[in-house]
Amino acid sequence: DNLLRRAACQEAQAFGNQLIPATMPLKKATVFLNPAACKGKAGNLFEKNAAPILHLSGLDVTVVKTDYEGQAKKLLELMENTDLIIIAGGDGTVQEVLHEPGLLRITAAFSKIPIGFIPLGKTCSLSHTLYPESTNQVQHITNATLAILKGETVPLDVLQIKGEKEQPVFAVSGLRWGSYRDAGVKVSKYWYLGPLKTKAAHFFSTFKEWPQKHQAALMYLGPTERPPEEPEEKSRPPLHVRLYRRLRSYWFSPKGFPKEVAPEEWEELKLSTTELCIATQNRQLDLTRTEDFMDICIESETVSKGQFVHRGSQKMRDPHMCLEGSQCIQASRCILQLPEGTEGFFGIDNEEYEAMPVEVKLLPRKLRFFCDPRMREQLLQAAVQ
Repeated sequence: DNLLRRAACQEAQAFGNQLIPATMPLKKATVFLNPAACKGKAGNLFEKNAAPILHLSGLDVTVVKTDYEGQAKKLLELMENTDLIIIAGGDGTVQEVLHEPGLLRITAAFSKIPIGFIPLGKTCSLSHTLYPESTNQVQHITNATLAILKGETVPLDVLQIKGEKEQPVFAVSGLRWGSYRDAGVKVSKYWYLGPLKTKAAHFFSTFKEWPQKHQAALMYLGPTERPPEEPEEKSRPPLHVRLYRRLRSYWFSPKGFPKEVAPEEWEELKLSTTELCIATQNRQLDLTRTEDFMDICIESETVSKGQFVHRGSQKMRDPHMCLEGSQCIQASRCILQLPEGTEGFFGIDNEEYEAMPVEVKLLPRKLRFFCDPRMREQLLQAAVQ
């Protein structure tokens, strides 16, 4: 572990030793660290494995500890002139900083700031997309920190999930509602069974109710065409250029009746399922795709108890996988209506929310995350093949 840390620090020092003009300010990085992640070990993991790399790289680093829920929102509102945001923690920390309090809510300008993710939590869904798999925790953390310095980014989709009265919640991975999710939450209760705890949790959940059906009504719109990426303007054009453009668009814009917009064609579906998953494409990124959509997976309700236990184990490894016999739909927007009196919970990026009727909208390529250059290369090669 110490050899891995030394090698990573030497690589980071190469960035810190680069000469910059005297007039150029240092790049500012704001780190949101959740010390409670990974059963309270996250603070120590960050200080030993990530902090030395960031300080050696020449970044002006500000570390903010999110000691209580909602603190990240207050700090984001006060934060100015940061060049990059780094989230150090697990899925819950990502949820706190990005989704619930509102990196996406506060201002659109924040969505242009690149975001780094240092996986320190128990569940880190994003790390599968951004970094190569590693069995060594120290190597995984140092690789993720070095990826931030190398500067390669990928655009990730975001789901906006809005109830009738609640403020919207944002998801980078997706939403789950059903029996596999409910059983998966209880796995840790059977810790004393060791490697059998996952199967035990799913097996015992079949005693409570069988067959386990979740009924709802789903309305959805199909995929949308991806618009071409607009080149970023480095600086604001002079006043006379802006005036000329505005006058030209006024004089030469076609006058007459506005074109009729075709009504949106909503598809409607009644469903009875073991589990419903609504997931982004972030798990299997395709940088060259021409359409934007989210995957809606409706699991078959006709499964035996044995199949339920086996499939539950698969779902623990990859929560948003679509199992054999499931119905898969591609949509850009959907409305999920639940029957009155429906109880239970949604899993939104591994965080629990009360189940209710919701509208889910895809926000394509909303955020840019730093990724390992090797992962980006693999994605581009896969697209060419």
